[in-house]
Amino acid sequence: MSQSLATKILDYNSDTYRDSFSRINGIVIEGEQEAYDNFISLAELLPEFSQELIQLGKMERGHRKSFEACGKNLDVIPDLEMAKDFFADLRQLFKTAEIQQKIATCLLIQSLVIECFAIAAYHNYIPVADNFARKITQSVVKDEYSHLNFGSIWLKQHFTEVKSEIEIANRQILPIILRMLNQVESDVKALGMNKLEIVEEFMVNYGEALHQMGFKTTEILRLSSQALTA
Repeated sequence: MSQSLATKILDYNSDTYRDSFSRINGIVIEGEQEAYDNFISLAELLPEFSQELIQLGKMERGHRKSFEACGKNLDVIPDLEMAKDFFADLRQLFKTAEIQQKIATCLLIQSLVIECFAIAAYHNYIPVADNFARKITQSVVKDEYSHLNFGSIWLKQHFTEVKSEIEIANRQILPIILRMLNQVESDVKALGMNKLEIVEEFMVNYGEALHQMGFKTTEILRLSSQALTA
């Protein structure tokens, strides 16, 4: 959808738009906070990369502030309570892996799944966003690729030893991601986005990351299908 068409269709000041925006904005803000927390945890799990991971976390904290500004621009209060519940299952999965010292699982959740999901959602949002939010989102999405790259590189370097762990974690994570997106389908639509397009781009980005890691095409298809068959 072109920006001009989106502007004609979407009334950014309508009650309907602002109501949905309060939840999506809350999710984005909380998502960036979750990412910050995850990178700080990863810095403790991977002390040899602590400085880089802490820096990535600080970038996520900066993103949170940027998206808070998007809500203020529309005079919308983000629904952070709903957002915390929204991430509960994924947060618990990360914390469990952290306690068990499963570095590969933690990296899969944060550096691959969450980043691929964010990139897909942000790309889908940019063409239909208000001018203020569009500029901020365009800036943020550039950073997300660096976060994705860190996880891909580490997992590729340790692929043989972590492959089975990744396969197990994948079966747990992908159904959660799809369920999360289904939960906010009506709000996503109200903001002019398309849930199926987000899913499609997520699966493409995630599949490419798995390929770079070392998985074969047939394995990627099997891993990807687990989100739909769970």
